[in-house]
Amino acid sequence: MSGRLALILGGARSGKSRRAEALALEWGGDPVYLATAEPFDDEMRARVAQHRADREGRGWVTVEEPLDLPAALAREAVAGRTVLVECLTTWVGNLMVHDWPVEPEFERLLAGIDGGMAAGLVLVANEVGLGIVPENRMARAFRDHAGRLHQELAARAGRVELVVAGIPVVVKEVKD
Repeated sequence: MSGRLALILGGARSGKSRRAEALALEWGGDPVYLATAEPFDDEMRARVAQHRADREGRGWVTVEEPLDLPAALAREAVAGRTVLVECLTTWVGNLMVHDWPVEPEFERLLAGIDGGMAAGLVLVANEVGLGIVPENRMARAFRDHAGRLHQELAARAGRVELVVAGIPVVVKEVKD
Protein backbone atom coordinates (compact mmCIF):
# COMPACT_ATOMS: atom_id res chain seq x y z
CA MET A 1 0.00 0.00 0.00
CA SER A 2 1.38 3.43 -0.72
CA GLY A 3 -0.76 5.95 -2.61
CA ARG A 4 -3.73 5.85 -0.27
CA LEU A 5 -1.69 5.72 2.92
CA ALA A 6 -0.53 8.97 4.50
CA LEU A 7 1.43 9.52 7.70
CA ILE A 8 1.00 12.96 9.24
CA LEU A 9 3.59 13.74 11.92
CA GLY A 10 4.01 16.80 14.10
CA GLY A 11 4.59 18.07 17.58
CA ALA A 12 1.93 18.85 20.15
CA ARG A 13 -0.46 21.57 18.94
CA SER A 14 1.28 21.67 15.55
CA GLY A 15 -1.91 21.47 13.49
CA LYS A 16 -1.40 17.84 12.46
CA SER A 17 -4.99 16.85 13.29
CA ARG A 18 -6.47 19.68 11.26
CA ARG A 19 -4.21 18.78 8.34
CA ALA A 20 -5.07 15.08 8.57
CA GLU A 21 -8.79 15.83 8.62
CA ALA A 22 -8.48 18.08 5.56
CA LEU A 23 -6.51 15.41 3.68
CA ALA A 24 -9.00 12.68 4.56
CA LEU A 25 -11.90 14.81 3.31
CA GLU A 26 -9.92 15.71 0.17
CA TRP A 27 -9.44 12.00 -0.60
CA GLY A 28 -13.21 11.52 -0.51
CA GLY A 29 -15.34 8.62 0.56
CA ASP A 30 -17.19 8.38 3.83
CA PRO A 31 -14.84 9.74 6.52
CA VAL A 32 -14.25 7.58 9.59
CA TYR A 33 -12.40 9.01 12.58
CA LEU A 34 -10.78 6.14 14.48
CA ALA A 35 -9.95 7.60 17.88
CA THR A 36 -7.44 5.93 20.21
CA ALA A 37 -7.63 8.30 23.20
CA GLU A 38 -8.86 7.18 26.59
CA PRO A 39 -10.11 10.31 28.35
CA PHE A 40 -9.18 9.61 31.98
CA ASP A 41 -9.49 13.17 33.30
CA ASP A 42 -11.57 16.32 32.77
CA GLU A 43 -8.94 18.04 30.64
CA MET A 44 -8.70 15.08 28.26
CA ARG A 45 -12.50 14.74 28.13
CA ALA A 46 -12.64 18.41 27.11
CA ARG A 47 -10.07 17.84 24.35
CA VAL A 48 -12.02 14.88 22.99
CA ALA A 49 -15.25 16.91 23.09
CA GLN A 50 -13.57 19.77 21.21
CA HIS A 51 -12.25 17.40 18.54
CA ARG A 52 -15.76 15.97 18.11
CA ALA A 53 -17.29 19.45 17.90
CA ASP A 54 -14.73 20.47 15.27
CA ARG A 55 -15.83 17.53 13.07
CA GLU A 56 -19.55 17.96 13.66
CA GLY A 57 -21.68 18.42 10.58
CA ARG A 58 -18.96 17.30 8.18
CA GLY A 59 -20.07 13.68 7.80
CA TRP A 60 -17.56 12.03 10.14
CA VAL A 61 -18.36 8.74 11.83
CA THR A 62 -16.37 8.35 15.05
CA VAL A 63 -15.15 4.94 16.21
CA GLU A 64 -13.30 4.69 19.53
CA GLU A 65 -10.69 1.95 19.96
CA PRO A 66 -7.85 2.56 22.41
CA LEU A 67 -6.14 -0.85 22.15
CA ASP A 68 -7.11 -3.22 19.33
CA LEU A 69 -6.35 -0.86 16.47
CA PRO A 70 -5.55 -3.65 13.96
CA ALA A 71 -9.00 -5.21 14.46
CA ALA A 72 -10.73 -1.84 14.24
CA LEU A 73 -8.94 -1.06 10.97
CA ALA A 74 -9.81 -4.47 9.54
CA ARG A 75 -13.46 -3.74 10.37
CA GLU A 76 -13.62 -0.07 9.35
CA ALA A 77 -11.19 0.32 6.41
CA VAL A 78 -13.60 -0.86 3.72
CA ALA A 79 -14.23 0.36 0.19
CA GLY A 80 -15.85 3.76 -0.06
CA ARG A 81 -14.29 5.10 3.12
CA THR A 82 -11.28 7.09 4.21
CA VAL A 83 -10.16 6.27 7.75
CA LEU A 84 -8.22 8.75 9.86
CA VAL A 85 -6.43 7.22 12.86
CA GLU A 86 -5.88 9.73 15.65
CA CYS A 87 -3.40 9.05 17.12
CA LEU A 88 -0.78 6.33 16.78
CA THR A 89 1.35 7.79 19.54
CA THR A 90 -1.56 7.63 21.96
CA TRP A 91 -2.15 4.03 20.88
CA VAL A 92 1.48 3.13 21.65
CA GLY A 93 1.10 4.66 25.12
CA ASN A 94 -2.15 2.78 25.66
CA LEU A 95 -0.49 -0.53 24.77
CA MET A 96 2.31 0.15 27.23
CA VAL A 97 0.04 1.30 30.08
CA HIS A 98 -2.26 -1.70 29.67
CA ASP A 99 0.68 -4.14 29.35
CA TRP A 100 -0.23 -5.25 25.84
CA PRO A 101 2.68 -6.71 23.86
CA VAL A 102 3.80 -3.73 21.79
CA GLU A 103 5.86 -5.38 19.06
CA PRO A 104 3.30 -8.10 18.23
CA GLU A 105 0.60 -5.42 18.00
CA PHE A 106 2.81 -3.42 15.63
CA GLU A 107 3.23 -6.57 13.53
CA ARG A 108 -0.54 -7.07 13.43
CA LEU A 109 -1.04 -3.45 12.33
CA LEU A 110 1.64 -3.63 9.65
CA ALA A 111 0.39 -6.99 8.38
CA GLY A 112 -3.09 -5.55 7.99
CA ILE A 113 -1.75 -2.57 6.08
CA ASP A 114 0.49 -4.79 3.95
CA GLY A 115 -2.49 -7.01 3.19
CA GLY A 116 -4.16 -4.05 1.53
CA MET A 117 -6.90 -1.89 2.91
CA ALA A 118 -9.81 -0.97 0.66
CA ALA A 119 -10.11 2.44 2.32
CA GLY A 120 -7.69 5.33 2.24
CA LEU A 121 -5.75 5.62 5.52
CA VAL A 122 -4.55 8.84 7.09
CA LEU A 123 -2.45 8.13 10.18
CA VAL A 124 -1.63 10.83 12.73
CA ALA A 125 1.30 10.62 15.14
CA ASN A 126 3.38 12.85 17.37
CA GLU A 127 6.98 13.19 16.29
CA VAL A 128 8.70 12.30 19.55
CA GLY A 129 12.28 11.93 18.36
CA LEU A 130 13.26 15.59 18.10
CA GLY A 131 13.66 16.28 21.82
CA ILE A 132 16.09 15.28 24.51
CA VAL A 133 16.70 11.70 25.57
CA PRO A 134 14.11 10.92 28.25
CA GLU A 135 15.44 10.36 31.75
CA ASN A 136 13.47 7.22 32.59
CA ARG A 137 13.28 3.76 31.08
CA MET A 138 9.55 3.76 30.24
CA ALA A 139 9.74 7.12 28.47
CA ARG A 140 12.76 5.94 26.46
CA ALA A 141 10.95 2.72 25.53
CA PHE A 142 7.90 4.77 24.48
CA ARG A 143 10.03 7.04 22.30
CA ASP A 144 11.82 4.06 20.76
CA HIS A 145 8.59 2.16 20.04
CA ALA A 146 6.98 5.23 18.44
CA GLY A 147 10.07 5.94 16.36
CA ARG A 148 10.25 2.39 15.03
CA LEU A 149 6.54 2.38 14.18
CA HIS A 150 6.83 5.72 12.38
CA GLN A 151 9.74 4.42 10.29
CA GLU A 152 7.83 1.29 9.27
CA LEU A 153 4.74 3.28 8.34
CA ALA A 154 6.68 5.99 6.51
CA ALA A 155 8.34 3.30 4.39
CA ARG A 156 4.90 2.04 3.35
CA ALA A 157 3.18 5.41 2.94
CA GLY A 158 2.70 7.21 -0.33
CA ARG A 159 2.61 10.51 1.52
CA VAL A 160 4.43 11.62 4.67
CA GLU A 161 4.07 15.13 6.03
CA LEU A 162 5.57 16.90 9.01
CA VAL A 163 3.33 19.69 10.27
CA VAL A 164 5.19 22.64 11.79
CA ALA A 165 3.24 25.62 13.20
CA GLY A 166 0.22 24.64 11.10
CA ILE A 167 2.22 24.34 7.89
CA PRO A 168 2.47 20.88 6.30
CA VAL A 169 5.92 20.09 4.96
CA VAL A 170 5.93 17.21 2.49
CA VAL A 171 8.62 14.72 3.49
CA LYS A 172 7.66 12.05 0.97
CA GLU A 173 5.26 11.93 -1.93
CA VAL A 174 4.90 8.97 -4.26
CA LYS A 175 3.18 9.90 -7.50
CA ASP A 176 0.78 7.29 -8.81
